Amino acid sequence: MIGACLLLLLFKLCQVCLEEELKIPKGLDGLQERNHSWAISKDWRQRLPQSIIIGVRKGGTRALLEMLSLHPQVAAAHSEVHFFNMEENYSKGLDWYRAQMPVSSPAQITVEKTPAYFSSLKAPERIHAVDSSMKLLLIVRDPVERLVSDYTQILHNRKARHKPFQALEQVLWKGQELNTQHKALQRSLYARHLVQWLEIFPRNQIHIVDGGSLIREPLSEMRQVERFLGLQPFLGPGNFYYNQTKGFYCLQARGLQHCLDQSKGRPHPTVDELLLEQLCTYFSKHNEDFFAMVGQTFNWC
Repeated sequence: MIGACLLLLLFKLCQVCLEEELKIPKGLDGLQERNHSWAISKDWRQRLPQSIIIGVRKGGTRALLEMLSLHPQVAAAHSEVHFFNMEENYSKGLDWYRAQMPVSSPAQITVEKTPAYFSSLKAPERIHAVDSSMKLLLIVRDPVERLVSDYTQILHNRKARHKPFQALEQVLWKGQELNTQHKALQRSLYARHLVQWLEIFPRNQIHIVDGGSLIREPLSEMRQVERFLGLQPFLGPGNFYYNQTKGFYCLQARGLQHCLDQSKGRPHPTVDELLLEQLCTYFSKHNEDFFAMVGQTFNWC
């Protein structure tokens, strides 16, 4: 009898704990606020994403995801999944992909980010096959800045592993000519990659986020993202504060503050001015093509 009572008490306690966990699921570093009317649900489970941040690498994808994570209607996968661009993962199937997603309610949308999708030849068609109504987010920045940032990350990684490295000038110059086949440079050819997405998805399913504006005026950019995703307006001035030490905006909610990790905002190495001028000239035509595709212009170079 005593044993049965103890079991019943334990069961009741577990029910209470589970209900509390369902009411306020844990968010990014404890920053996410959950509005009661959005959060209460008995149908918490892992779902396939309804939106994907497809790129670009070193364009601000992590900042975009973490800002989105503040919204109570968003459940974000905080690791890059690489499902649609890596055969090893794609071969594991949709059940495996779904298992990489966070738990969400029917009132939320699930978002994942893998910047490598943007330059993948297979990702557009594969994503469309899973969900033809997928909402795609593409964050871009000045292609020269993006390239230097890309190189900076590679440089840091090689130094950390005590591996030999070359200066960016050595990497990108063949004599005085640009090595236009280098991967870091190729990733900045936004028009070349976007065309394959526009062959599969209509333009109104791809939202372009201005990475430069996201750094300078995050709230303005995020309000556009909220509208694109069909989210109720939630983010406000109180969710962002400027960190003088880091030199960019950080996030705050419920009295807690959070900045991107130290890998973000690393100082760039000094680059030869002649190389920078050559890069600006080279990207100019590609940028114009991109502007025409998206119906927007950006103040690059």
